[in-house]
Amino acid sequence: MDANAISAMLDVLCPMHVWLDPTGHIRSVGPTLRKLRPDDALHGQRFLELFELGRPRSITSMYQLMQRSGARLHLRFRSGPRTGLKGVVVPLPSGLGAIVNLSFGISVIDAVRDYNLNSADFAVTDLTIEMLYLVEAKSIAMEASRRLNLRLQGAMIAAEEQAYTDTLTGLKNRRAMDFVLQRLVNDGSRFSLLHLDLDFFKEINDTLGHSAGDHVLRHVARVMTEESRDTDCAARVGGDEFVLIFNRLIDRGRLDSLAARLIERIQQPIPYNGQSCKVSASVGIVVASRESEQDADTLMQQADLALYSAKNAGRGTHRFYRPDMRLENRDLFPHDPPPERRTGSD
Repeated sequence: MDANAISAMLDVLCPMHVWLDPTGHIRSVGPTLRKLRPDDALHGQRFLELFELGRPRSITSMYQLMQRSGARLHLRFRSGPRTGLKGVVVPLPSGLGAIVNLSFGISVIDAVRDYNLNSADFAVTDLTIEMLYLVEAKSIAMEASRRLNLRLQGAMIAAEEQAYTDTLTGLKNRRAMDFVLQRLVNDGSRFSLLHLDLDFFKEINDTLGHSAGDHVLRHVARVMTEESRDTDCAARVGGDEFVLIFNRLIDRGRLDSLAARLIERIQQPIPYNGQSCKVSASVGIVVASRESEQDADTLMQQADLALYSAKNAGRGTHRFYRPDMRLENRDLFPHDPPPERRTGSD
């Protein structure tokens, strides 16, 4: 049998073989071993210069290597990645050198991780194939698990988002607004709260129907979104009631301009099926600072008082909360204790 036939046979039976000539130089290597060093010219290199023997360490020549025929060799590449291998050396007759078979000696994890080997890179009778199947099955299972976890996480996020979102307008709902407001209060943040109520909204529902009313609510939601920042909270808290929380915005001049712009935009005629929907908005504003030490319920109550004052002022306007508003509207809070009287002489 000629050398080419022997090499072709070894490629099938031992895809990670090394054929050495009598001087210890590489005559040919199997196709899988070539994949481990695709950029190196292995042919002609001395075997002991390409591989470092870990056991037995005493081997330094081809003669000594041939004396270890049939014994297990522990070796690794001298260049990186320094993959550890196990092999066995078998002398060939008539001065043809020797075969070093490494096909059973590579770690399956290394084969997959470092070289992307698969079942096609090993002999069909090699038990490594079974291990590769297990590794591939594990990789597939882990990828399926990762995708499932991502879907479950996405579904959970979507469910949480839905729980805090007003389905009609896409704004946050009352639950979300309460959460944001309480967090800001707990953190001692400076912020402002605008309580907005639509004027004449009932007439839209009564004359044009609830579809027209829903259209108006979605339009108002778009206006509020456009007039707020990503760090703010825009929420629908009732049928035609909205709340805007502006984080770190307590300047009365800016709030005055912002509320006026909101009212101006909302009172513009809203086209709907060839007709025009006309509403306006009343706004109550309360400013919370670190010095106020107010709780969330109190702030909402103060915003309600300011909104009630805006309604009494003729609607389509805004008012900032003032402490005397509570006295002006005692009928709204009949259970409040009377204001403390000062005693003693001045």
